Amino acid sequence: MDSSAVVSQRSIGTLRQVHHFALNVKDLQVSRHFYGEILGLRELTGTEVPSTLLDMVKAGRICNFVTPDGLVLDLFWEPDLSPPDPDPKQAFTRANHLAFDIAPEGFEQAVEVLKFHDVAIAEGPVTRPTGRGIYFYDPDGFLLEIRCDPV
Repeated sequence: MDSSAVVSQRSIGTLRQVHHFALNVKDLQVSRHFYGEILGLRELTGTEVPSTLLDMVKAGRICNFVTPDGLVLDLFWEPDLSPPDPDPKQAFTRANHLAFDIAPEGFEQAVEVLKFHDVAIAEGPVTRPTGRGIYFYDPDGFLLEIRCDPV
């Protein structure tokens, strides 16, 4: 049996959980206040900040919060990004991407399955100190990521 037939019979594998959700925000300080002070989420500081994001945090381009159940919310400062319509009741998204976690041993299979099904890849696979990831688009163009911890 050729390898493409084997891949077509498999799915990505077992996604373990949502790892993080990233939003683009127009005013980082206003959003930091909203998520931290109003919603009561805890902001990651010091050694809690992922090493791959330290420079961006120090430059004031991103901040990270964690929900009580451990979901990380990344806020990316994008001051020039405007929604298609100033009326918030109109459908639009300022979401950056949704990341799913997978066991390291399942990462390569996930990449093969995405490629086999001609899923549009935005970036990757990439390797960072926090693990490996691949960014890709769903059928509506929403950016998703499958990532795993370092081996």
